[in-house]
Amino acid sequence: MSTFKAVILVGGPSRATRFRPLSLDVPKPLFPVAGAPVVSHHLRALSKVDGLKEVLIIGFFEDNVFSRFVDDAATEFPNLHIRYLREYQELGTAGGLYHFRDEILRGNPQQFFVIHVDIASAFPLNEMVEAHMKHRGLCTMLGTKVPREQATKYGCLVAKPSTNEVLHYVEKPDSFISDLISCGVFLFDTAVFGEMKKAIDRKKDSTEENDYLWTPSDDKLRLEQDLLRPLSEQHKLYVHVTENFWRQIKTAGSSIPANAAYLELIKKESPEKLAQSKPEGPEIIGAVYIHPSAHVDPTAKIGPNVSIGPRVTVGKGVRIKDSIILDNVQLGTASCVLHSVIGWNSKIGKWTRVEGSPASDHNIDMMKNGVKSQSITILGKEVLVADEVIVRNCIVLPHKELKSSFHSEILM
Repeated sequence: MSTFKAVILVGGPSRATRFRPLSLDVPKPLFPVAGAPVVSHHLRALSKVDGLKEVLIIGFFEDNVFSRFVDDAATEFPNLHIRYLREYQELGTAGGLYHFRDEILRGNPQQFFVIHVDIASAFPLNEMVEAHMKHRGLCTMLGTKVPREQATKYGCLVAKPSTNEVLHYVEKPDSFISDLISCGVFLFDTAVFGEMKKAIDRKKDSTEENDYLWTPSDDKLRLEQDLLRPLSEQHKLYVHVTENFWRQIKTAGSSIPANAAYLELIKKESPEKLAQSKPEGPEIIGAVYIHPSAHVDPTAKIGPNVSIGPRVTVGKGVRIKDSIILDNVQLGTASCVLHSVIGWNSKIGKWTRVEGSPASDHNIDMMKNGVKSQSITILGKEVLVADEVIVRNCIVLPHKELKSSFHSEILM
């Protein structure tokens, strides 16, 4: 009998539109950050929880989207039994949990983790378990502090300092409530399914009162709005506040700070996985991941916060900083890539500069008042950039050829 299980909520293809153009080729959960798919970092953290043997990935992607990943993950994390469960339609963040409740309850786990896929975190899961066992509420959520001006973009909560009991929870409030927010990581007692049933009944009652037809399309049960708020009102919701890093991965540009945070974590925990500077070159600054199949010229200067994918070719005198270089990219002699994501099979010409703008909030909208926001530069799949060209603060869709310089544009 295992004490814990875990569920990772991955959504589906109608989501991640803000992650385009990168999600046109790879779904966001499988996008590589710091040398591994986003969802792999969740699995690595879950593999360190004692008594956790099974992880269920729940979403409404086609089965074949995750089949290869699940096979690879089974090899990488042999102590975890990993399965993908597909929703027959979009059921909402809590609806998928309730639909697959028999799978979650199989083996009689005492508690189960629920983690949203679109976050990057140090995932202090064992500390959450410790906190949960002390108060024995129905749910412990992971919380963190954010700048006051960003707080209303998230689920905000007010907690009692002495006990960490959540007194009030509001999802994306209209005005400032608190700078303490939900991180999208939860530890539930299995008794929570009774509360989900009550939440479904409440939704049914309210729709009947309003004389609306109860149809499957109304059957979306939302974790944050329909479950957490009632739990807080019943004094069954608690928070474990972390001071470790936490990032949300919503837009394509937000993959860059997530990449940097994970690289720093790997540098602390497993520095042998990262590239090291050698006298013969290339020069490595800070945390840098280079795939073994990539070829990097000894005269290149790379880092900090750079991930280089499989079969990448980095030419002479190239400079890369705060960037993700995806599979099979070719970077020409003396080219420069800063604050950018370079898509699969793209080619950057000689003496060419591709540069984004570092932003304090990477989840801002792509356009503001009809003008392209200052953010990371994203090149989609198979983009060709000519020699001696500057591409600055641009989003470039796949299969484009850029023969001249562009600044602050979305290139369709």
